[in-house]
Amino acid sequence: MYVGTLRFDLLLGDVRSLKEKRSVVRPIVAELRRTFEVSVAETGDQELYRRAEIAVAVVSGDLGHIKDVLDRSERWMAARPEVDLLSARRRIHGDDD
Repeated sequence: MYVGTLRFDLLLGDVRSLKEKRSVVRPIVAELRRTFEVSVAETGDQELYRRAEIAVAVVSGDLGHIKDVLDRSERWMAARPEVDLLSARRRIHGDDD
């Protein structure tokens, strides 16, 4: 069994309040969950209105599947026009960890 995680550090565009931030982040989280069938949540920078950290997690017995899902998720996030992807940090844990 393998567990893959991917954390996105995002800079949000023209956002001036936490309420506006939620209106940008919530649809991204929902679309990631729906499109890639992964667990996803906003995990950091919740008090900052122009920054967001979103984490994705996927579990599978096939390492290739995990890498594919994380690759596609990262490409999807990089293509989002409403955010700038500052960094993406990936970790994969296996049975031997």
